[in-house]
Amino acid sequence: MATLHTRTVFFVSDGTGITAETFGNAILAQFEFKPRHVRLPFVDTVDKAHQVVRQVNHTAELEGRRPVVFTTLVNVEVLQVIEEGCKAMVLDMFGTFVRPLEIELGMKSSHRVGRFSDVSKSQAYHDRIEAINFSLAHDDGQSNADLEHADVILIGVSRSGKTPTSLYLAMQYGLKAANYPLIPEDFDRRQLPPALRAYRKKIFGLTIQPERLSEIRNERRPNSRYASLESCRHEVAEAEAMMRREGIRWLSTTTKSIEEIATTILQEVRPERLEY
Repeated sequence: MATLHTRTVFFVSDGTGITAETFGNAILAQFEFKPRHVRLPFVDTVDKAHQVVRQVNHTAELEGRRPVVFTTLVNVEVLQVIEEGCKAMVLDMFGTFVRPLEIELGMKSSHRVGRFSDVSKSQAYHDRIEAINFSLAHDDGQSNADLEHADVILIGVSRSGKTPTSLYLAMQYGLKAANYPLIPEDFDRRQLPPALRAYRKKIFGLTIQPERLSEIRNERRPNSRYASLESCRHEVAEAEAMMRREGIRWLSTTTKSIEEIATTILQEVRPERLEY
């Protein structure tokens, strides 16, 4: 049965729209309804603002109710067109939060357009790209080179969430995250893979309930030995036993989001990265 969208929400920005959408989604998550999302990025001229007004108002006429518009617009003239022209509920993030902070702090904000302005001069952005490249090169045990430069090395059975977590840590926090699968040969040796033994302090383990693991693997290889519940139970039990023996910190990804997993890892491995 298709989801019935009861209202349209617009995210309007003179940058990518990611900040507006992230902020808006955090607010909307408090309400149990499924809006239609429309991101309108790079609205940086009055002409583009008028185009937005037409689109928003057309949606209002079609749906018979006011859309909701989240904005992170820096240009005052562009914002004025949106606020005065849209037949919608307009929520301006800068007006609500940034301007009161300017008054409180006694200083002007930089009014940057999004997080990505002037990236060529940003060391943090450069470090993030380097971290993404590192994580891709060290995904699923592809390479053992340069592991001494890793911020964290994730281990766990296949399909326990190592790859998406590694990439999230790299993209969001600029951490060089390698990940390494635990395989039957490791369980037979009852030891960590040889390439990882020198980096035990950097290792963090991920595990998962066998039933959920079987579901995930069946999506990839239906009715295979790899996806069987028996095999999943054996691998998970062996992996958890190994992590206990080796004194490795670990958590279950079964009911956790990537964001929750990453935050837990950061608290254990690099807590200073939780500070922006």
